[in-house]
Amino acid sequence: MNKSAGYELTIIVPVYNEEDNIARLEAELSRFLPQAVLKSCVLFVNDGSTDDSGRLIADVCSRQSDMYYLSLARNGGLSAAMKAGIDAAESAYVGYIDADLQTAPEDFNLLLAEVKDYELVMGIRTGRKDGFVKRMSSKIANGFRRSMTHDGVEDTGCPLKVIRTDYARRIPFFTGMHRFLPALIQLQNGRVKQIPVRHFPRTAGVSKYHLWNRLAGPFKDCFAYRWMKKRYINYEVKETDL
Repeated sequence: MNKSAGYELTIIVPVYNEEDNIARLEAELSRFLPQAVLKSCVLFVNDGSTDDSGRLIADVCSRQSDMYYLSLARNGGLSAAMKAGIDAAESAYVGYIDADLQTAPEDFNLLLAEVKDYELVMGIRTGRKDGFVKRMSSKIANGFRRSMTHDGVEDTGCPLKVIRTDYARRIPFFTGMHRFLPALIQLQNGRVKQIPVRHFPRTAGVSKYHLWNRLAGPFKDCFAYRWMKKRYINYEVKETDL
């Protein structure tokens, strides 16, 4: 039996070369889990890390009864890690938080208060603690994405989200899809709610994103999304005798 089936929420934590953050992840997530409004577990997805992250994650999961991991054979990027976590989870809901902990696990409870009425509940980072270049490139990319997708989402890059698992599994996954989660949920006629959450500076490790992949990648992916949207198949079974 898949162990995540015994929980209502699986929090997916993609990890790529974050060895300096693993101890803090264990401390903050283990402090949050008893306070979660839904019975929750953590699923670390080691995305082909080349540092000591994999060993440290395995050690954490050996002593934390509500934490599990899976390791990818090679680095596939954030979208691949999220897909692997969603494919593995059998809880009613899946959550997502970055390993850099620039958002707080405790703020999941703000999102979970709304999950009964929405298929995706996501954070909006308030008082962002990123540098000027990162904030401006994010603002430009978000504005362009909204103009192309009309998803009405202010901050799709916020790394704090809760999704109904059945909707998450139907998302058409592709490299870069993590930038379009709200629009991809809306393609299924899903409802999206945005909630202000806290934001903190990165205290360890190095960001995997820079000016080029914050702007060029999203611009190209927007056109891919528009192409896919016109051809997306969405159906609902009314009756069957299978």
